[in-house]
Amino acid sequence: MQFLFHQYRNNSQYAQAGLYWLHTHPFEPLSMKATPSKSASFTQLFMLAIALAFCSPVYASEQQPTLTPKAIFILIDGIPADVIESVSTPALDSISGMGGYTRAYVGGEIGTPTESPTISAVGYQSMLTGTWANKHNVYDNKVDNPDYQYWDIFRIAKNHDGELRTAIFSTWLDNRTKLIGDGLDAAGGKKIDFHADGFELDTERFPHDAEISHIRTIDGVVSNAASAHIKEAGPDLSWVYLEDPDHVGHKYGDSEQLTAAVQLADQRLGKIWQAVQNRQESHHEDWLVVVTTDHGRDALTGKGHGRQSQRERTTWIASNSTNLSDHFSQTPAIVDILPSIASHMGIAIPSQVAEHLEGQSFINPP
Repeated sequence: MQFLFHQYRNNSQYAQAGLYWLHTHPFEPLSMKATPSKSASFTQLFMLAIALAFCSPVYASEQQPTLTPKAIFILIDGIPADVIESVSTPALDSISGMGGYTRAYVGGEIGTPTESPTISAVGYQSMLTGTWANKHNVYDNKVDNPDYQYWDIFRIAKNHDGELRTAIFSTWLDNRTKLIGDGLDAAGGKKIDFHADGFELDTERFPHDAEISHIRTIDGVVSNAASAHIKEAGPDLSWVYLEDPDHVGHKYGDSEQLTAAVQLADQRLGKIWQAVQNRQESHHEDWLVVVTTDHGRDALTGKGHGRQSQRERTTWIASNSTNLSDHFSQTPAIVDILPSIASHMGIAIPSQVAEHLEGQSFINPP
């Protein structure tokens, strides 16, 4: 009993009171031969029952607050695996240090119907829907005719629980309006509760120039909006998209400029990561963070992408999850991110959607 008292003494004032009463009112061990005066009284047994009930491990576990699962996935455009691995990225290292980092791939399976161009919007939609281009029908950045019968992660989440709060922070408006199809009946209607995007259309606030420096500025606005909203509101499911490294790569290829762009993106990632950590410290929330990219770059100059070379197909995924499965270390694909988020959040994927998914979760079920 003393062991129980010391082990569970902080669990309940009732347990403390019951144990103290028993300590000051000892009784003889029960025996078939015990006389009424030597056996435990009804009051003693009642107090023992109270003490054991409130000190039990089951009760103790019930007193622990249930952590609300939340998820944020962050895509930083156009960073090959060999570049992210060679550049100093403290924020990404902090995230992966809690969970893991792995090389991954995009582009589907070469020589099969799933083979998909290593192009930005194609990669985004593969991540959002867990399918390759032969299903979601996005083959370039024009996004002319996406096939919305393959549900995106936000539609799945809202179908599971309409009260889940969603958000997108993006340097490209089409991510929300075309790929996700927010507000379109064919895409499942309104799915995004908060958005910070469309800044690239504001040429007065963000004047365009030959260096496309407005994208770098907008990335800063987007990451600041994400960190502020996450810290304040803690949406259940969020997507952050930062574009600048890809533009720098197209202009300068493998270069000091690309290195600098990656380091700046990591600083912005750090703000978002800090906001997530603040939420976890001040709220009863269990955050999954997944960071990735949409494609690599060509091996010759680093300026191009879109084909099926090994470097263009090789990407990476970093996560803070401490519940990663073996699949995470077996070169997962970008289509594995959707089922992984669903697994962490406990989101039920409708069977008619799940049967078409190309990916599998790299997170063990809770």
